Amino acid sequence: MNIFDLPDEILLIILQKLDMIDVFYSCIKVNQRFNRLILDSFFLRDLNMTTINDINSLYDQTSSIDSKVLSRICEKILPRIYDQTYKLTVDEYSTKYMFLASNYSKLYSLSLINFQKEILDQYLTDNLILRDLLTNQITHLNIDIKNTNDVGFNTSPEIFPKILSLCKNLIDLNFCGMFPERNFVVYLKDLSWNHCIPSTLVKLTIKLAALTDCLHLLDGPFVCLSTLIIAVKYSFHTTEYKNSTKKLPKLKYFSLTALSFVNHYDDLIVPLLRRLINLEELKLYLLVNRSYSSYIDGIQLYDQFLIYMTQLKNFAFNITSEIHDKDIKIELQSNEEIQHSFIGRGYSQVVSYINSNPFALDGVCYIYSLPYDFEYFKIDNTFQGGTFYKVRKLTMVERTPFEDRLFQIISQDFPFLEILHVSNSWSKEVNQPWLTLITFPHLKFLNVKYAHGNYTLRFLLKRYMNLPRLSNLVIDYSMLMLITKNFTYDPTYFNFDKLKCLDMGQLFVRPKNFHLYFPLL
Repeated sequence: MNIFDLPDEILLIILQKLDMIDVFYSCIKVNQRFNRLILDSFFLRDLNMTTINDINSLYDQTSSIDSKVLSRICEKILPRIYDQTYKLTVDEYSTKYMFLASNYSKLYSLSLINFQKEILDQYLTDNLILRDLLTNQITHLNIDIKNTNDVGFNTSPEIFPKILSLCKNLIDLNFCGMFPERNFVVYLKDLSWNHCIPSTLVKLTIKLAALTDCLHLLDGPFVCLSTLIIAVKYSFHTTEYKNSTKKLPKLKYFSLTALSFVNHYDDLIVPLLRRLINLEELKLYLLVNRSYSSYIDGIQLYDQFLIYMTQLKNFAFNITSEIHDKDIKIELQSNEEIQHSFIGRGYSQVVSYINSNPFALDGVCYIYSLPYDFEYFKIDNTFQGGTFYKVRKLTMVERTPFEDRLFQIISQDFPFLEILHVSNSWSKEVNQPWLTLITFPHLKFLNVKYAHGNYTLRFLLKRYMNLPRLSNLVIDYSMLMLITKNFTYDPTYFNFDKLKCLDMGQLFVRPKNFHLYFPLL
């Protein structure tokens, strides 16, 4: 049997897994049957005009579309399918071809991904066709901006308000919240709300610079929002903010993810949550620093804000509280006391464990609800295990050497892990290799910049780890020189075959045999 013997249903499934660019250019003239399938209205409803397949691990990829290929597709094929496209995904390269002339009469969803901020701003200002679509048709919009080499916590100040003022019919906006490894965020502290906010906007997903930006957003004119999903990138805090007591009755769904430790849980986050009186679903992923205080437990969560949320139907959480009691010794709760604090208050199943350091008078407490409902997870040696199907990004942090068993456990307990950060400068002496080869079948992004050399070797040598999909690596330049012995070690020993992005944080001169180690770079 060859491909022409397959039924239409199977062929459509195969075609949908291929790059749309390749399908249009290579397959459309194969025969009449392929033409009919490719131009099928169902196949064309969601049109992805990029070559970036690895969308979940997108880090710093550039378009590889040949300009002649794209030009021909836009000239010969797109005029036949404009009125069949409901959803469209473009990057900064394909955009200049896709919006030269068009009649996307049914288009309602647009994704602008992998843009430099200056180029995106230029399109939003000068491209009349794009502006017209945003103003009159687009109800669902996704914006993704590339990483930059600068500090990067301030977007081009014009882009976010410009989009809000352009899109008169916007219902659902995702601004810089599509990919977990993007560093680009929105900084709202000095943003005035003089521009028009679409009254239709009911769902907003956004990555913000700091916790106070979240508060500024909620104090803004987003009066119709019912769903708000926020990720906060950095831990810095501006002291100028004065807590508002205004209730936010329209919000039904609120998700807050802190990607760095926050120091103002009690005086900023708790008062905010008390304002969400009609919330039906709440998701909290928080890393909390506390001084001279206790671990966050079930009693505190209930008494501080849950008691005010009378409409709440679902509460999912993963809260890490790290306690620093440098001079005053406070008796911290035991794990048994933490577990007991969740009894009789309407919680679902809760897992807790503690990593204490009695000599430093501090400790870390992890509490999370089951079934686990987040893409993120953070662990140390006290990790209790479990099965976490939804987790895509894992951070391993410890102040003592990692136990060898931990690597085997996470490969089994996080079966769909794609992004891994390893941070630990302490390691045991490596006296013998692992007896079992460990496989991470879906791992695409690995950051070992702050890892001891022994852990770096464990992950990058094929005799220890099988990483068949690793495409992005963050590593210190001196460490790369060390593990490859200045590029004299056998390149076939390393998990470098599929790498498309290598981040060493500095410029360097490639040795002559560089391509033997990194054939795709």
